[in-house]
Order: sequence, then C-alpha cells, then structure tokens
Amino acid sequence: MKSFIPAFIFLLLLGCGGSNDSSVNKEDIQSAEAAFFSPDPKVVEEKPVTTLAIGEQAPDFRLPGVDGKYHELSDYADKEVLVINFTCNHCPTAQAYEERYKDLVSEYSDKGVQFIAISPNSPIAVLPEELGYTDLNDDFESMKIRAEEMNYNFPYLYDGDEHHFSTAYGPTATPHIFVFDKDRKLSYQGRIDASEKPGTGQAEDARYAIERTLNGEPLPSDRASTPAFGCSIKWAWKNEYTLKVNEDWKKKPVDLNKISLEDLDKVLKNDTDQLRLVNFWATWCGPCIVEYPEFIEIQRMYGDRDFEFVSVSLDNPEAEDKALKFLRKKYSATTNYLVDTDDKYAIIDVVQNEWDGSLPLTLLIEPGGKVYYKVPGTIDPLALKRKIVDHPLIGRYY
Repeated sequence: MKSFIPAFIFLLLLGCGGSNDSSVNKEDIQSAEAAFFSPDPKVVEEKPVTTLAIGEQAPDFRLPGVDGKYHELSDYADKEVLVINFTCNHCPTAQAYEERYKDLVSEYSDKGVQFIAISPNSPIAVLPEELGYTDLNDDFESMKIRAEEMNYNFPYLYDGDEHHFSTAYGPTATPHIFVFDKDRKLSYQGRIDASEKPGTGQAEDARYAIERTLNGEPLPSDRASTPAFGCSIKWAWKNEYTLKVNEDWKKKPVDLNKISLEDLDKVLKNDTDQLRLVNFWATWCGPCIVEYPEFIEIQRMYGDRDFEFVSVSLDNPEAEDKALKFLRKKYSATTNYLVDTDDKYAIIDVVQNEWDGSLPLTLLIEPGGKVYYKVPGTIDPLALKRKIVDHPLIGRYY
C-alpha cells in the first residue's frame, strides 16, 4: 500500500525556503508517518456488546489506517453500499477468508461498493499461545506488515486501543461482516460464506447480501443475519486471563540436562513427527543472550502444534550452573541441553551443515533430520515464524 504523509509535513521534510536539495531522508519520512498515530492499547472497563440489528444506522467512526491516514464513515458517503469486515491478523479463519474478501473488492469496487476492514482486537489481550496459526500479533505495526504482504486492496483500520467504535457494531468473531445500504442502514450481518477452508467457498452470503442491497431489495429475514464463525474478539477487558497465563508460564520448572555427542546426534536426526527448532547458544555469546527470548515466544506460539523448541548450550560443562541461571531468568520452560564436552570441534563434526562453529546457530529440522531452514548468526524473528507457520506440518488454517 502507498504510504500517506500529510502535505504540510511533507513540505517541512522537503524544506521550504529555496533549498535545492529535493531528497527526503527515509528516517524523516518514517517519523512523519508514525507521528499521525501512536498506538496505546489500554485495559478498559467491561461493557455489554450487542450486535447491530438489521435496519439500524451505521455508527460513526474515525480510525487510523495502515495507509497512514484517518478514515471516517463520512468519507464513503458517495458509495451505494458499504461493507465493513471486522477481522484481524492472527485468526486462522480470518486468514482463510482474506483472498475471498479481496476478490469481492475487485469485483464490486467499480459498482459503487466500498469495502473496509477493521481490527477490533486489543494486542494486550492476545496470548502467544493464541498465535499458533500466524506469524503476527494484532498490533498496529503488524497490521501494516500483513496488509503489505497480502496486498490488501481495501483500507485496514485499527480499533485496538479502547474499542471505541467496534463495540458500537458488536462483532462476535473474526471475520464478521456488516453490509449497509445507501442510507447506511444495516441490510446484512454475519459470515462471508459457510465454508471456511480456502477454495471451498465463493463468499456466497456476502455476494448475495451485496447484490440485494445494490438493487434496493431487503434480504429475507432468514438470510439477513447469519452466525459469524471464527475467533472470538479480543476485548481489552478480557486480559485477566492473559495475565494469568503469562504468570503461570513463569512458574513452570526450568531444567538443564547434559547430553553426550551421541545424544546430540539423535536430537539433530529428529526421530519424531514434529518440526524441531534447535538453537545453539552460550552465555558468553552476546547476540545469543539478546535474541533468546524470541525462541521462548516461538515455543509458546507453536508448542501446541506439531512443533518443539530445543535449546543447546555450548557453555563448558563446568559452567552448567551459569547456563541454568540464565535459562531460568528467561523462563525457558522447554527442552534445554548442555553438551557434555569441552571439545567444540567434536560438536562441529556432529552438527555439520557447513557450520563454522560461530554462535548463535539455529536449525529448523524436519522429521527424519532434514534441515529445512538454517540461520547462522542472529535470527529475523518474523522470517523464522513465517518459515514455521508456512511449513506443511503447521499451516495457517484448520
């Protein structure tokens, strides 16, 4: 999506007053884009949420979009039909319907239909354990990444700070669409279609609602409202459970077991039916220490699926207590090993994979021992998560 910079800011960046330098510093542009909106998700007091009834007026809204500008209901007053999709990044059902929603936009945009999407979820109400089908959270920056990656052809708006506007519409799940007529009266609310798996549905319910609304025809009562199947809305007043789960994770036992070279070889051969992510690290390795919490988040994200994270310390065996102290500090409640030898070259011979012995080293290993993805040096967390979730053993859909 094209970035938007308010004109007065852009002129300031260019410099007024006769400067011949027409170049614009990239950091200044990014700073200007960020200045228009700074996300600040908060815990809010719970309030009743009721789904908008057929015939009711569309509640007004003013929300920031990933395109760098605010969007209001009145911006689309000239459109015959308005379709609002309450969706998000992380939900597998939402992801399953992305292409179908994009197809609707392509088909109906030149017929007087305006499509937008709103993420109502609070980022502070989403646990890592709820991100097992995605590589992204529901924060505003992640929305920008998702919109660009999937080439969204519609405005994608954020309402995750305090849900000021989403609660007025009352979505029950992601995705949940609302179709409004020219007068912005609700004509349809519910699912996009009744078949979640990509390729098995063609947005039949949404298409029917749009066509009837364009023609000024009310929908039959049995088709004007349908259940919206998907992930529950992550309202910010529901984060007590999030806090509890996070605290429970910190209370889990953290152990460190010494293994022989032969045992290390077995770890790398991965005689399981799961993806195995192995990170080689040491307490004396600065980059290892800095990036290590990313692996704990990844384990929490994908640990309930066909996936496991294994940490392998290459500290000297006599430094076991130091390594264990670090692991406990990072709440590494996963499988943790320390190779029981001082011979680092013997370890290199076991690991192979053109490894020169420098740390950190991260290997994503398929069942049977094939290295699917290798990262010598520090990881790019997003790139690694994408490799995991897009692997056939994991996947983004049910």
